[in-house]
Amino acid sequence: MKRPVRSSARKKLWTLLPIGLCAVAYVALSAQAPAVPNYIFDPGWPKTLPNNWKIGGVTGLAVVPGADTVWAYNRPNDLTDLELEKEIGTSDCCTLPPSMIHFDKEGNVIGSFAAPQGHGMDVDSKGFAYLGQNTVRKYDTRTGKMVAEIPHTPETENGQKFTMPQLPNHTPGRGGQGPIAGFLPPPPGATGRGGGGGGQNAEAQAAARAAFRAKYPPTTPMIVGGLEEIRVDEANNEIYVLDNYLNGRILVFSLDKFEFKRGWGAYGHKLNEISTSEADREYKPNGPVPKEFAGHVTFNFANDGMVYIADRVANRIQVTDRQGNYQGKEFIMAPYTGRGGSTGGVAFSPDKEQRYLFISDLTNNHVWFLNRADGKVVGTLGTMGENGGQFYGLHMIATDSRGTIYTGEVFAGERVQRFVPANSPRGKVLQQLSKTPLF
Repeated sequence: MKRPVRSSARKKLWTLLPIGLCAVAYVALSAQAPAVPNYIFDPGWPKTLPNNWKIGGVTGLAVVPGADTVWAYNRPNDLTDLELEKEIGTSDCCTLPPSMIHFDKEGNVIGSFAAPQGHGMDVDSKGFAYLGQNTVRKYDTRTGKMVAEIPHTPETENGQKFTMPQLPNHTPGRGGQGPIAGFLPPPPGATGRGGGGGGQNAEAQAAARAAFRAKYPPTTPMIVGGLEEIRVDEANNEIYVLDNYLNGRILVFSLDKFEFKRGWGAYGHKLNEISTSEADREYKPNGPVPKEFAGHVTFNFANDGMVYIADRVANRIQVTDRQGNYQGKEFIMAPYTGRGGSTGGVAFSPDKEQRYLFISDLTNNHVWFLNRADGKVVGTLGTMGENGGQFYGLHMIATDSRGTIYTGEVFAGERVQRFVPANSPRGKVLQQLSKTPLF
């Protein structure tokens, strides 16, 4: 059992606070009942990155089982030329980071390795990481070597051949187009990427899409699109994967051999029941929910075997069991939300019953706290902004065994942050510091 933090420890903590954060941010909840989750932003985590690294947008975040250390999967290519001038000696900062970075409980970097960047990541207790790229690849975190991969179709829906992604040849001082490249809509009337292209071209694309879906139906027992989410279930020797084919399919493979076992879609649809019609995926804010997933789907499974599936673009959460049987529960959250949607990453409170869902929201930039039983919102954490404790592109969320919340941001955020329970020893010290006069 930890001893109460004494005054000497409080004095030591002052030395850990970054410049400009002497006044500790207190993140309040909209509900103040004692049982409702209550968290404090922790400005002392993480420490400054080594080697003048600057982290890119965070696309994966996972806590190591039994250790409570944290791996962050980021996009180094988000960094621009201006952020890499240390590499050519024209600035004090910065340099390109590895895509996988390992933090201990104190916020120190204790490991890293370079891997092709992607989306979605989980880790097991044996030292392996599972990275979502154009399939799921298993890496030995001690060596950074890829040791296995889940099967993928030999081609993609956009007509490309499936290839193993490689680390780019990095030119010192040269970065990418920035963290929002490809996310902003084109100007009205623009052509090219996402800019229309005429009815004849649209008809050709529709025909090619229909031909691909006939060749690779929803029952295809391998990954077809890209990756949205990965969850490891060591106890049952399984790995759950969410690919983005047909806007989302949950696929379950054996953890040791990556052999396909089962899968399902929205409302527990069996794979052979998933519609290939685009009309069944259409959604507008405040409109009726679609029959199939609208897109950018994530999920997590609770201790009792229930799977909580967040269909982000459709602002909803559905509940199935681990066999894919729909439980008749669908939670609608912030249905007015457009663009990126409101229901992002899924985590749970640390109590045995896991009474609360923790949902990260990319668009509104909150962590939402929901009653797991009925989906009722009981509080929020954070607002949009660039100060510590705020979010700008809240993308990933993870919790450790004590309920500490870790978050990862994309867009202008490009960082990981930590929030500790207000009633924890560290939470109490941070609250006291926020009330302490400057002089």
